Amino acid sequence: MRAVTRPTDPGEPVVEPGRPLVAFASPRRTLWGDEGVALRIGLPAPWVDHVGLVAEVLDGLRGDDAPTGPGRGPVAFGALPYDRGAAAELVVPRVVRGRDHEGAHWVTTVDDGSAAPAPGPVPPAPGEVTIRSVRDPADWCDDVAAATKRIVDGDLTKVVLARELELRADTSFDPARVFARLRAAAPHAMCFCVDGFVGASPELLVSRVGDVVRAHPMAGTTPRTGDPQVDQRRAAELLGSSKNRVEHQITIDMVHETLLPWCSYLDAEPEPSIVAAGPVQHLATMVEGRLSHPAPSVLELVAALHPTPAVGGWPRTPALELQARLEGTDRGRYAGPVGWVDAGGNGSWAVGIRSVELSGRAARLFAGVGVVADSDPVAELEETRAKAQATLGALLRL
Repeated sequence: MRAVTRPTDPGEPVVEPGRPLVAFASPRRTLWGDEGVALRIGLPAPWVDHVGLVAEVLDGLRGDDAPTGPGRGPVAFGALPYDRGAAAELVVPRVVRGRDHEGAHWVTTVDDGSAAPAPGPVPPAPGEVTIRSVRDPADWCDDVAAATKRIVDGDLTKVVLARELELRADTSFDPARVFARLRAAAPHAMCFCVDGFVGASPELLVSRVGDVVRAHPMAGTTPRTGDPQVDQRRAAELLGSSKNRVEHQITIDMVHETLLPWCSYLDAEPEPSIVAAGPVQHLATMVEGRLSHPAPSVLELVAALHPTPAVGGWPRTPALELQARLEGTDRGRYAGPVGWVDAGGNGSWAVGIRSVELSGRAARLFAGVGVVADSDPVAELEETRAKAQATLGALLRL
């Protein structure tokens, strides 16, 4: 098989319900395919130790005259497990259409000798959806209190705890339809659809374009009301909150220290800013630098960074141990890295939050919070509800 890329006329991606969509859309670059999968790239457990296999496969698909621009040529999309010790799989679509913020448009075709799948009937949207919390909210609040005590005792600095919601519908959820709704509701987020994992994440884990590396960590959250004056006041309170600033700085320091050995230059913004993300707003700091040569693949950076303290906690080992014991469930791909990589090692990967895992008529949705020494369990519970709101809206539109 060989990948062939050519320029194409400008056009917005048209997301059709029922199509086998694979997509990653961001303000800088959008890549999508809806004509089936050419091949799948399996990463044995633990996936973080085998990301180099992806480069080998993509390089084998690249033709002699393959373009070198980011997102051109063969591209693999992945929604990787949160568990670093699990196996993973990436997909290479038969046809990938791309466009970037500079106005370029292209299409890449991987000729695997097969015909594109025939369009099936458009599935009906669910008419009835039930939802339940997997754990009683009061029990979950007890876990937050227990985690806070461990932190006060000095065992760790922060742990992220997530609540799981289960949904059941009278017909199958359609990933393409959910993706289109989330993208319309959050045009400035990183919207993704990979093997039934769909979401609109505000948080960039890491991107690599040539030798430029970027990360945009977020930690520290407050709800939004829709009233500009109230939201502005809450944003100021978030910026002035010692709890949230400490939580945020833990993540910034970890991201900076992890990326620095690969870089000839790396810097972080001196002060965090406020990023609105649907029903909530976050503290965020851009980290940007230049990679030394030879530059690592973006997947090497992904494997080193994941999970950041924004979704795991700190220090990593005791935080993940406590997280696993208190949550008592497999997160699946929630909060794992999701994005794309090309044959040159360029790519963009979001933190897979504000997401849902769809499987026929069932759906799993998580919402998490960072627990620190002065966390209030009731306030943290309300934060999970606010974070889940936007994703639920795309699922419950009957």
